[in-house]
Amino acid sequence: MYSSWKVCAILFGGVFALSASAIFVKLAEAPSSVIAFYRLLLAALVLLPFFLFSRSCRQEAASIGKKQWVRIIAAGLCLALHYVLWFESLRFTSTASSTVLVCLQPLFSLILERVVLKKRVRPLAMAGCAVALCGSFIIGFGDFQISGLSLLGDVLALVAAAVIALYFFVGQAVRQEISTVTYSVLGYFTSAAALLVYTLLLGESFVGYSGRTWGSFLGLAVICTIGGQFVFNLLLKKVPASAVTMSILGEPIGTCILAYLILHETIGAQQLVGIVVIFIGLTMFFVNPKKSPAQK
Repeated sequence: MYSSWKVCAILFGGVFALSASAIFVKLAEAPSSVIAFYRLLLAALVLLPFFLFSRSCRQEAASIGKKQWVRIIAAGLCLALHYVLWFESLRFTSTASSTVLVCLQPLFSLILERVVLKKRVRPLAMAGCAVALCGSFIIGFGDFQISGLSLLGDVLALVAAAVIALYFFVGQAVRQEISTVTYSVLGYFTSAAALLVYTLLLGESFVGYSGRTWGSFLGLAVICTIGGQFVFNLLLKKVPASAVTMSILGEPIGTCILAYLILHETIGAQQLVGIVVIFIGLTMFFVNPKKSPAQK
């Protein structure tokens, strides 16, 4: 249950690791599709030895049925599609607009759990989600743009939010039957393969980057993907997908802190207010006096 303080601590530790994504992306001097490709490929390669040298993982992979394979491949394609849509949205709209709209993913997760799994959602959890989303809008409010191309970018970001919510929703079902390492390795390789095709179609180069950029690729793979997304995959067996996507709303908090410490960027009054509001919303969502939605 995500009401456990231990689970919450692990969950938000993963969110903080994921928060470094923006820092590494900013340090990497490479096209977005290349960054996403190496992020997932290197993460899969780092996890591969744990998969190959584990008899249980190898036996598990050999026994995966057709239905499970479909789910794993679907999850991998969703993750790749999320990156493609999100990065493409950044070509047409502002970073703040795109990021805020991508943060709507908890709403899609709650809808999926309600419609597909027939789960009831606590009023306090819904209120907490609304408050945290308001905090995200406060952070990005000053950078919203209105134009035809911006609208296209906003739509792409909104679809990206729905796709990543679907990724975690499918992952929640897969994780009830398959271990984290097996699921993550197979899913990340699937995502990397899809991104490889996409990058080739764009005509981007996979080589010729600086040492700092390669270091950023590795940081994205090890710290952000394994320390963040892998941890989320690990917890999907215990917590609902909506709790995972909700916790990711805390990512702007970690990003602001890391940007201040590493890039020496300032935290303005508007950002500070947004951070406080997000924190209040997350507290409302996760603090449960009696039961969690998963118990109902």
